Amino acid sequence: MLPIPVTVCLTGIFALMLVALSLNVSLRRRDLKLALGDGGDMVLLRRIRAHGNFAENAPFCILVILALEAVLATSGIIWLIAAAFVVARILHAWGTLTGTLALIAPAMVIQHVVLGCAAIWLLIQSV
Repeated sequence: MLPIPVTVCLTGIFALMLVALSLNVSLRRRDLKLALGDGGDMVLLRRIRAHGNFAENAPFCILVILALEAVLATSGIIWLIAAAFVVARILHAWGTLTGTLALIAPAMVIQHVVLGCAAIWLLIQSV
């Protein structure tokens, strides 16, 4: 058994999501024959932001899960936290790609609340 199964699983899921979001940008750039920037294309801009926001946030979510696993071993709560991160990242990407604030806002609330609670718990455990 892996010593950090939740971290490994979450990293695999997020790696696949990053590939999908990156390909989404690359394919649109190819269609537009555009190497840099967004060329004023709203679809490409949304794809760039979905990819960028994912790349900005997903690694830290993985790091938090790793830290929790280091402290809690394989507690079931870590799987719930990882699932919340996956749901948040999917909702955010989908909302960004479609321009649907009704998906983006809850995604960020889920992620921020879970990150905040995990951070406080980690700080308490460190003292």
